[in-house]
Amino acid sequence: MSDAKTAVVRTRKFLTNRLLQRKQFLVDVIHHDRPNVAKSELKTILAKKYKVTDPSTVFLYGFETQYGGGKSTGFGLIYDSLRAAKKYEPKYRLIRNGLETKVQTSRKQRKERKNRAKKVRGTKKAKVGSGKK
Repeated sequence: MSDAKTAVVRTRKFLTNRLLQRKQFLVDVIHHDRPNVAKSELKTILAKKYKVTDPSTVFLYGFETQYGGGKSTGFGLIYDSLRAAKKYEPKYRLIRNGLETKVQTSRKQRKERKNRAKKVRGTKKAKVGSGKK
């Protein structure tokens, strides 16, 4: 990467959340001469900046590029451990970061399960998901 293509990464509203075992902050990325900066690149920069041993505990999301370009703002989380990340992060974000795999089912299966669940009440809805064929 040449000097003209570098991005400046700044954090603000930094907060240590002991309850959720993480550090949370807003990320400002200034990227002149570039349309945007990859999250993987930002992950490595932030991991180096905050001396994180495992970059997979860094989660970045919600980035929006300012009108006119040149600056993006998003949200960042750094978990104390991978175990804490898997415990508190939503499943879709774990899938995005490659820590879990997405379960693939067909649209028809999902619809049939939903319609079977409509016919029962309460805790029996969970049992309907397994199917009886």
